[in-house]
Amino acid sequence: MPRAASIISGIQRMVLYETRARYFLVGNNQAETRHRVLKIDRTEPKDLVIIDDKHVYTQHEVRDLLGRLDLGNRTKISQKGSSGLSRAVSAYGIVGFVRFLEGYYIVLITKRRKVADIGGRAIYKIEDTSMIYIPNDSVRVAHPDEARYVRIFQNMDLSSNFYFSYSYDLSHSLQYNLTLLQRPYDPWLSEAPSTEEEVHPQSKQDSFDIFEDEGVPTQVVYGVQNEPYYKYVWNGKLLERVKDIVHPDWLMYIIHGFCGQSKLLIYGRPVHITLIARRSSKFAGTRFLKRGANCEGDVANEVETEQIVHDASVTSFTAGSYSSYVQVRGSVPLYWSQDISTMMPKPPIRLDQADPYAHVAALHFDQMLQRFGSPIIILNLVKKREKRKHEKILSEELYPAVINLNQFLPPDHCIDYIAWDMARYTKSKLCNVLDRLSMIAENVVKRTGFFINRPEFYCHTLRPDDRWGDLGGHITTRERVQTGVLRTNCVDCLDRTNTAQFMVGKCALAYQLYALGLIDKPKLQFDTDCVRLFEELYEDHGDTLSLQYGGSQLVHRVKTYRKIAPWTQHSKDIMQTLSRYYSNAFSDADRQDAINLFLQVYEPSESKPHLWELPTDFYLHQRSTMALLQDRRSYTLWWSEGILSSLPVAYDEVSCEDNMKKIKVKRVNQFDESIDVYTEFFKPYELTSFDDKFCISMTNSAREFMPKTVGVDPSPFTVRKPEETGKSVLSKSSKEETLLQRKTAASAPPPPSEEAISSTSEDDSEDDRDDDGSVSQRSTPVKLLTEPGESGRTQEETQQQLVNKDLYGLNLAKFPSETDLLIYERFAHLGENQHKVERTEHITLANIICLEPVSCFSDDSVYGLSPPQVDRDSRDVFESHVMAGQGQVRALCRDDVLMYREYVKNRYM
Repeated sequence: MPRAASIISGIQRMVLYETRARYFLVGNNQAETRHRVLKIDRTEPKDLVIIDDKHVYTQHEVRDLLGRLDLGNRTKISQKGSSGLSRAVSAYGIVGFVRFLEGYYIVLITKRRKVADIGGRAIYKIEDTSMIYIPNDSVRVAHPDEARYVRIFQNMDLSSNFYFSYSYDLSHSLQYNLTLLQRPYDPWLSEAPSTEEEVHPQSKQDSFDIFEDEGVPTQVVYGVQNEPYYKYVWNGKLLERVKDIVHPDWLMYIIHGFCGQSKLLIYGRPVHITLIARRSSKFAGTRFLKRGANCEGDVANEVETEQIVHDASVTSFTAGSYSSYVQVRGSVPLYWSQDISTMMPKPPIRLDQADPYAHVAALHFDQMLQRFGSPIIILNLVKKREKRKHEKILSEELYPAVINLNQFLPPDHCIDYIAWDMARYTKSKLCNVLDRLSMIAENVVKRTGFFINRPEFYCHTLRPDDRWGDLGGHITTRERVQTGVLRTNCVDCLDRTNTAQFMVGKCALAYQLYALGLIDKPKLQFDTDCVRLFEELYEDHGDTLSLQYGGSQLVHRVKTYRKIAPWTQHSKDIMQTLSRYYSNAFSDADRQDAINLFLQVYEPSESKPHLWELPTDFYLHQRSTMALLQDRRSYTLWWSEGILSSLPVAYDEVSCEDNMKKIKVKRVNQFDESIDVYTEFFKPYELTSFDDKFCISMTNSAREFMPKTVGVDPSPFTVRKPEETGKSVLSKSSKEETLLQRKTAASAPPPPSEEAISSTSEDDSEDDRDDDGSVSQRSTPVKLLTEPGESGRTQEETQQQLVNKDLYGLNLAKFPSETDLLIYERFAHLGENQHKVERTEHITLANIICLEPVSCFSDDSVYGLSPPQVDRDSRDVFESHVMAGQGQVRALCRDDVLMYREYVKNRYM
């Protein structure tokens, strides 16, 4: 069967040219070999007129076209003067087209930054955008309220945590994207209306076809492109106007949330850990203004968090090893709200509408069953015991709703409900919160399983583990698939939820690393480099989501629940609480208006009241309450048609007619650039600097977390004591001060931090290093100490030892011997004399290096060099290395056997 590959967008760079009557948007791929042109009319004052000829231009054809446009748009007076075609802006993608009360605007991405890489597919963060008014000033009909709408729209900061990719669908999970490429295509290819090219009959039976332009047999490849999951797309409405007019390469969908990637080095083997959070665009808003659920089952602060682990030594999706785990957070799916008309830190919770048949909860869980399969596990962390009922109101309403829905589901697919008062247990001195969470996490991961695109390794048979045997999920001959999902919530879905999700993610990470054959047991300990790296990713993730929904960073972190947070953390928690209160009281209303306008929940019109005149936006997010329901959903059969037949596998991942209609297939040959991931990733046509590569700035476990002392175990899974970690622990604690300024750009690499230098500890005086490994320029005062046993040591010697310790990370007990100093002086003397030439002396080759001429002609510049002499031992080492590469292993000598025995003894005994 012919293989399938994901399609890479053919437009990754674009330039906007303008004339008096037209905008010409010229887009091209990275290699600038294929171009497309979009023509936008500027003579229409309010309508959007776009023409796409859908023709692929070469570079020469585009230059010729722009030259003719330039010449044709010059006026008679300025034929020799200024050009008729001027360059407006360069961009990397179209966010969309928006209109308020005048004409349309085009929003372009003008600056981007790479933040992650999955299988050679780059993920970018939007750094800057440009909003350009399309109609010409001569036809513009001014409106007095237009400027205010523009200000509200621009209050939606697109440079904070919006992400996109040209070749990877960020709105779907890795499991969905990879299983999509493995679905059977042959039975429906010739009948699918969405295919871009008709497939020849012979290509169904044979994986080779003769292309007319090639003339040689080439492998047939099906380029597959799926519709995005619009729930997590934030510019879907902005592109809806042009979706059916332009070529799909012009459409680029963005997500909002968080994306971070770190490198875990396991004895030099790179493993990338990626964390992606997708914030729902349905019922989106700020903390107190969006609570509970709307009438369509969409809940506030709904975020899908996915952790991806893959062996970065192989980037291909087909040949590489990839694993992912997905979990969800979201507000309690009920009709509830909090009145913020009175200035209170905790406004009272009220249930707005009676829902005896759990209709809104049924709609919400129906969406989850369709996307994730079963089981759906609810982890409810709200308080149970309160002097005055506050959070308990939600639990008392949610639990009966789940019971009501479960009585109609088959027993194997019922919704699991776990209620645990995390806040109460935190105050208890007898209970360890994280231990209890780890037990819950173990149970959850065993039930849902996780995704890995590889069959089980043989090493799991050789070294079986009890926890691995009863792991859930759907297992096939090619892969293991996650079925079901964990849904975590507290009242705000911020602090407690993030810690609970971290513990579940930590448990899943252990299973993922074990499944990839990287650890021998599916368990990870705290205070290891791996868990520290993962914890920092989750803290960045939690801080970013908390800023987006609550207006401040996390108040309680993992260290708070481990009870190892420094005493200075209490003052920071108070500041975060005040910041959150201020944001909720004064700035959330403006942010909510910006979100409503950006998502086109509210569309300005002359016949409607203005956005700032509306007393509430309730009816904007509850549209179906204003219409009579034609087909009321059954209270007993509350799930959508076809979902039960696919469980426990998600309905969206099953090959059915509904899902196949969403897929576009294009028949290409194996060398087509639209599926060429190698060229897309390595960019051989482009001159790049090694220092500018994303992998250099990525957070690295060996650089940021591993101790810099000599003699420690380099494994990232080794538990390190606080005194052992030295620099790492101090820099982590001092990093928290700088994180306040960093979290808004959550996917940026950790900033340089100044270490706390202790005058009584010698291990804490290492040079502070930035994330790129360079030595910081900050100077640290060194206090000289004279101990009782060092009375005979001079001050210069003591200072010299401190300098040596700063340079090399260890204390030199003895100075170099006289013999070593003589050897070094001789080496330095040779280096000085090698390039020592008098200025008056004529420089010739003989003064620098002696070369033996090869040619008989005196004018020839060909010289020969005698090969260097290599001793026998070095040649033996090289020959044994070459033989090992060819699969021939030489006999081990006695020293090698003793060394191996010592290693096995230390490692396993």
